[in-house]
Parts: sequence; C-alpha cells; structure tokens
Amino acid sequence: MRVALAATLFAQPDLLLLDEPTNYLDLEGTLWLQDHLARYPATLVVISHDRDLLDNSVQHILALEQRKLTLWRGGYSAYEKQRAERMVLDQKAIKKQEVQRKHLQAFVDRFRAKATKARQAQSRLKMLAKMEPIAALTVDEVREINFPAPDKLLSPPIIATDAVTVGYDGRAVLSKLTLRIDNDDRIALLGANGNGKSTLVKLIAGRLAPMQGNVTRAANLKVAYFAQHQLDELDPEDSPYGHVRALMPDAPEAQVRGRVGAIGFSGDAGNTPVQSLSGGEKARLLLALATFEAPHLVILDEPTNHLDIDSRAALIEAINDYPGAVILVSHDRYLLEACADRLWLVAGGRVTPFDGDLDDYVKFVLSERGGKTVSEKAAPQSDRAQARKAAADKRTETAPLRKRVQKAEADMARLSKELDKLDATLADGDLFTRDAAKAAAVAKARADAASALAAAEEEWLDASHALESA
Repeated sequence: MRVALAATLFAQPDLLLLDEPTNYLDLEGTLWLQDHLARYPATLVVISHDRDLLDNSVQHILALEQRKLTLWRGGYSAYEKQRAERMVLDQKAIKKQEVQRKHLQAFVDRFRAKATKARQAQSRLKMLAKMEPIAALTVDEVREINFPAPDKLLSPPIIATDAVTVGYDGRAVLSKLTLRIDNDDRIALLGANGNGKSTLVKLIAGRLAPMQGNVTRAANLKVAYFAQHQLDELDPEDSPYGHVRALMPDAPEAQVRGRVGAIGFSGDAGNTPVQSLSGGEKARLLLALATFEAPHLVILDEPTNHLDIDSRAALIEAINDYPGAVILVSHDRYLLEACADRLWLVAGGRVTPFDGDLDDYVKFVLSERGGKTVSEKAAPQSDRAQARKAAADKRTETAPLRKRVQKAEADMARLSKELDKLDATLADGDLFTRDAAKAAAVAKARADAASALAAAEEEWLDASHALESA
C-alpha cells in the first residue's frame, strides 16, 4: 500500500482518486497520509471509512444513500450533525403533510356527496393528488457486535512477563519485556509496521514462545485473537452456519441457528458460502468465532479494515461494554481514542508505556524532529485514577444538559401521542355538525399541541447540540 500510494502521489495528478487508502497502513502511515492530503494542492476524491481522515482532509462529503447522491459541506462530523438535523426536520415535514392529508381527506369524505360542496371536494382531491410524498432520510440498521463476557474474572494480573526476549529462528525482535495485563485493561499498541507489534500480540496470545524470560498466565485464562490475515483462513466453501456448527457439534439445531442469527446471519444468510460474503461480513463472522468461548482477554489486530463507519461504531460499543481486557493494534485513531486508556510504544526492540495521549503521539510522528526521544515530545499523562475522576467530573458537569435532552424527548413523545388522539377525534366527520363547539375546542387543542411539539423539538435540537459541544 505504501508503494502504491508513493507511486500515485509522486505523479502529482490534478485529480487524485483514492479508494480506502488507509487499509493495511499502520497508524503512523495513516497520520502522515492524512496530513499530506489535508495540504494536497489539487482536487481529491476519497472513499474512506476512516472518520479521522474524513474530518481532517476533506471539505465536502458526497453521501450515497437510497441510490441518490447528496453533497454536504464540511468533514464527516459536520455531515453527521447536519444529517441528524435534516432527519428531524424531515420527520416534522412528514407529520405536517400527514395532518394536511387527513384534513383534506376528511373534507372530501364529508362533502363529496353534497351538490353545494362538490366543486370544493374535487378541488381538494386534486390537491391531494399533487402532494408529493416527502422522501425522508433513513438510517440503515446496523447489527450489534457483542463479545461474550467470561463466566468470572480471574485474579490479576492475568498475564505478566519478566525479562522476556521473543523473536523468530533465534533472532530477537523484542527484548527485556517486563509487562503486566489486568482484567480491565484497554491497551493500544503504537509503533510503525515492522517494529514488532504482531510479534508482541502473538507472544501474549500464546502463539509464540519466549526465547528467554518467563511468561506467567492466570489459571484457566482464555484469550481471543483476531488478525486481518485470518480472513483467509475461513473455509470459502463453508457457510457461517457450518463454521458455528463446528464449534457446537453436539448442540441442537435450534440453538446453533440462534447463535448464527445472533452474530448477524439469520435465515438464509446463515447458509451463504463465505466466498460470497463481503469483507465486512467476513470480519464480523471472524470476530464472533474468535470470541466464541467468552474469553478473558481479546486481542484485536487491525479489526476495522473491512468495516464501514457504522460497524466500527458498533465495534467500539462492543469493546467498551466488554468486561475483560482488550489489546488493540489499529490505524483507526477514532477507535483508539474511544477505547484505549493505556498506550504502549513498540519501537527499537522494546515495549514502553507512552507518556502522553494520542494527540501527543500525532505531534511526535509528524514532527520533523521525531528522532528525539519520546519523553521530549510527550506531555505527562495523568494516572488512571485522575483520568477516571476527570471523566466523572465531566459527567457531573454535563448532567443538566442530559436532563434537558431527556425531558425534551419525553415531551416530544407525550405530545405526539396527544396529537394522535386529537387527530383521531377530528377524523370523525360528523363531529363538526353534531357538536360544533366541541369540534372547535378539539381543533384548538390540536393547534396548541402542535405548537408545543414544535417547541419541544427545537428544545431537543438546542440541548443535543449543547451536549455534543460539551
């Protein structure tokens, strides 16, 4: 990928077209590419599921949804915000149109048979025919990703290394490794490709024996290991059902089918040959197979390469909901910032804690003086207790905003139900002739409820924006 990108960029094209350029790059390469594209002097069109790249390197998002292209100004975060606001407005417009349709239809139903009102009824029928349905933006359903929780957590540390040297064929890649992993750790491995990140995770996963030193593992420790190259290890002729059945040979059919459906392959999809699945579907299947036995530690080596942005968000939720330990190797900075609370730098044959956050690491990677030691570039990092306290303080600070959002949502739900009841009453065509005073009161109540709903929706928008900003 580096060679392909170098050849393309060296040509200095007037129009640069990139399709998932960060796949198979390391974080360092991704950061460099992002910085380069942000300053690229010609026209750039990029297809990418990397939120950070889209937030920092492009000026517009061209979204393909429901077989239509829509241009949005700004990066991906701006697109998400604008799209959410547009969906709210669309829903309001649809409700308003539905009310207009009901009123017009009610008039037609009441007066179509009366000679004195026939012309007006025909006029309203024409108005109904001309009302184009509003095509609202829709949110595609994204299946959840779940990591089964272990039956019980083990006594810490679950893995400890003491003066370990590890490598291949007698050649050391990493040495003097004295590390500790606990139950609730979220560790991200930093460092350019070729420095030994994969070697380290193979050692931790038990797939590579140490050349020197000791590795201590908790009794009954179960480790799940996901790596992008394992996609090629799936049987292309077999189906998701077949792969799960192999892990549940004695289970009844219904139980196996239920497990296959739970990982996102319900119905006929469970019988689809792996060779016919998309890259994202294969990744989901492999994640489910790797974590099938409810492990105590999950190791994820570039898990996002074939996942779209929504599936990456589902993966973030799965990691944050999982009670065991997680080790991450990824070029997706958004994923690392959302999940990792410890950073280990793999460089120079050593593994050392990185004394800083990802912003510090970005500066370190992009700095022209990056040859200096890490400690000269990184700001000191608060310990985990201070980080948790800061997070708690932030939750306390934003609590009033969250309450505003929740109250607005409750008001919107209540008023929507009230409007439905009033509309049902007004749909009675005889109400106006049978009890004109009651009909007028109901109509006024409906107008008041509609105004209140519009105000609640505006309050929800304002509160949500304020919460997001905070």
